Amino acid sequence: MVWSTWGTPEELTRYEEFNDEFMKRHPDITVKLQPVASYSDYHSKMLAQLSSNTAPDVFYIGDDKLGQFVSSNRLMPLTDLMNSSASDTKPDDFFPSLFGAAEVDGEIYAAPNDVNSDALWYDKVALAAAGITEDPATLAAEGQWTTAKFLEMNDKLAEAGLTGTMFWNYWATHYGWISSQGGEAYNDAGDFVGNTDKTTVEAVDTLGNYFQDKKFVVADTLPEGAGADSVFVTHKSGFFAQGRYTIGTLKSAGVEADYDIVDWPTPDGVAAPTGVAASYLAINGKTKAKDAAFTFWTEFLSADGQKFRLTGGGNAVPSIKGADEVVLEDNYPAHAQTFLDMRDVGFANYPTEAAVPALSTDISDLFLGLYEGKSTAQDTLDEVAALVESKTGK
Repeated sequence: MVWSTWGTPEELTRYEEFNDEFMKRHPDITVKLQPVASYSDYHSKMLAQLSSNTAPDVFYIGDDKLGQFVSSNRLMPLTDLMNSSASDTKPDDFFPSLFGAAEVDGEIYAAPNDVNSDALWYDKVALAAAGITEDPATLAAEGQWTTAKFLEMNDKLAEAGLTGTMFWNYWATHYGWISSQGGEAYNDAGDFVGNTDKTTVEAVDTLGNYFQDKKFVVADTLPEGAGADSVFVTHKSGFFAQGRYTIGTLKSAGVEADYDIVDWPTPDGVAAPTGVAASYLAINGKTKAKDAAFTFWTEFLSADGQKFRLTGGGNAVPSIKGADEVVLEDNYPAHAQTFLDMRDVGFANYPTEAAVPALSTDISDLFLGLYEGKSTAQDTLDEVAALVESKTGK
């Protein structure tokens, strides 16, 4: 049985270790990992291989590409298998909001491997340098982590000559901000409605203003050699919206004691859903090794499988119930529970976007125009609505 994914050298090493353990449990199954180095090349290669019937038996899919794989009708339907006696991963074992575009009309075509809630990492040294004495996580615990307080801290960081907050420009950033501020991007029918919702327009206007004032920074556009990780570990930014993988960056720099995490602020201090990044595992609908492929698939995704892959690595959060101990095992960061709380209420990429190739990327380009002062909030949202309608008919 062959499976494929992308990944860092460290992640691929862990996958090979999983293969070895799997084959010890199942000596009748031989597993081979077929990695693809580049994420940008990965999905087009998988789609081409599916079309030519040469695709791996099991393979990863990114959350921005998932919908087009599901709509290709090349993936194995999994709901009955997941509910069978051969399964270690029942549908209810997963956090339901994380299936996203993997579930269509009640049928599941893939499941999340693990996830990453984009928490707000904060640098206590940078906050102190800006004269900020309040601790964001403490404020959150007291129900006082408000948007006004967060923006006030960003104002002070800017006055001190520091970057306020760094965000990656992708769906979880703009939709996470909209949701945390009480707005709505898509309605339950999958229609983009953000441009007609006053709260959303106001939230995006605030977001754009802070980017245009350079208190918020687009991490993607920072120059090579002075990237976001470098800025953050050298105490030049107060906040950085990232996943659990930031632990590795901070520990490599030897500065982990200076950092903690908090969820995204809201107008009233009550936590709200934000975006949860994910990758998914699917089975080739034409695999000739159906039983072996499903055995591998379900064990890879199971609580024990996720513990094996995530223990000690610190790079993600389990997508399944029963494995949360890997996030809390080292008591780092101090408020690691926040990762789990954000996952429990968070949301995956909207199925409307995930179903159309490059739609999420094209929408992020429109938001980049706002951040760079080339567009207003209303115009940006109107352009997003028009683009979504042109691509999806919604």
